[in-house]
Amino acid sequence: MRVLLSTTAGAGHFGPMVPFARACQESGHQVKVAAPESFAGAVAATGLDHAPFADVPPEVLGPMFARMPELTPVQANTMVVADIFGRLGAQAALPGLTEIVAGWRPDLVVREFCELGSLVAAHKAGVPQVEVAIGLAATVAFARPVLAGPLAELDSLAGLAEGTAGRALDSVPVLSCVPGDLDGDDRVGRVGPVRRFRDPSSIAEAGSLPEPWGEQDHPLVYVTFGSVAAGLPPFAGVYRAALEALADQPVRVLLTTASAADAGSLGPLPANARVEQWWPQAAVMAHTAVVVGHGGFGTTMAALAAGVPQVVVPLFAFDQFVNAERVAEVGAGVYLEGGPAAVAGLGAAVAGVLGDPSYRQGAQGVATAIAELPDVASSVPFLEQLAN
Repeated sequence: MRVLLSTTAGAGHFGPMVPFARACQESGHQVKVAAPESFAGAVAATGLDHAPFADVPPEVLGPMFARMPELTPVQANTMVVADIFGRLGAQAALPGLTEIVAGWRPDLVVREFCELGSLVAAHKAGVPQVEVAIGLAATVAFARPVLAGPLAELDSLAGLAEGTAGRALDSVPVLSCVPGDLDGDDRVGRVGPVRRFRDPSSIAEAGSLPEPWGEQDHPLVYVTFGSVAAGLPPFAGVYRAALEALADQPVRVLLTTASAADAGSLGPLPANARVEQWWPQAAVMAHTAVVVGHGGFGTTMAALAAGVPQVVVPLFAFDQFVNAERVAEVGAGVYLEGGPAAVAGLGAAVAGVLGDPSYRQGAQGVATAIAELPDVASSVPFLEQLAN
C-alpha cells in the first residue's frame, strides 16, 4: 500500500500524523509526505520521504500575521482558517498536489484538517482519503462554516461541481488520539466515523534535563509557546515576559524557544530559569509539575497524556483558544485570557495550580482515558481496508 500524507508547514499539524505514518511503515507499507517546500527539514527529521509543493510567499503571509494584534480573536481566527489555510495555502498547494497524486499514484491519502489542497486532489483522482485530527472536535465546529467560501473556490479551480469539496470534507473518516470524553460531540454535521487511538510515543520515561540550575528542590515549570511564535514579531515578546513573570516564584523554569530564537536573544536570565531552543518534550513531562503553553495541540495533549496540569495562554490560532477552554472545563488547568498581555499573570496562575491538587487530579483523569485507547498500530487494518 502506498500512503501519501499531506500537511501544512506546521509542526503542530504534522506531529499528530507521524505516529500513523510510523505504524504504516512498520506494517510494510510505503509512506511519502507531501508538504510545502519550506517544511523539508521537519519532514527529513522524521526520516520520511518528502514530496514538496509550493509555499505561500512570505511577503503575502507577513502582513497578514502583522495585523493579528489589531484583530479580535474571532477575526484573527477567521482570517487564519479561511484566508491563510482555506484560500492561500490550499490554492498554492493544489497544482503540486495534483501532480504528486498523479505521479506517485497513492492508494490512500492521509491528510490533516487544514491541508485542503489534498482533499480536492485526492477526490478528483478517485483516491480514498482519511483525516488525522490535529485538534479537538470543537475546532471543526468553528472552522467548518468559515470554510464554505474557500471550498467553493477550490471546487471551481479543480473543475468539480459546486459543493463537492464540502461534502468530501464532511464525510471523510477521522483518526484521532483524543479520548471521546475530552473531545465532545460537536462535529457540525460531519458524518465520517471517528476512530480513536493512543500514541505510545507521547509518553516516555523520565529523560535527562539540562545541566542543573536554580533550586533543585523547587518544582519544575516547563514553558513552551510552540515552534512558530518566536518567529512572529507580534508574539516574540512573550518569552521574556514569561521569564519575568515567574522570576520571583519558588520554581525552576525550563523554557524552549524553537529555532527562531535562543537564550542569547532574551537578555540576562533570572536565576531560576534555563532556556533551550529544544528539549525532548515527552521526556521532560515526567519531571514537570506545571506546563505553561499557548494551547498548541501537541503540547496540550502531551501534558494531558502525562497527567500534568497546565496554564494555557492562547496567542493567535483558533485551536489554541478551544484547547485552553477545554483544559479548564475538565479541571486540568487554567485558561488565561488576554493574549500576550496575559503572560504577566503567569506567576499567580502557576502558584494557584501548584497549590490546588484538583488540577493534577483533573489532568490525571484525562491521562487515564488516553491510556485506555487502543494503540495507534491497530489503525493499520482500517487504513488497509480503506485503500482496498
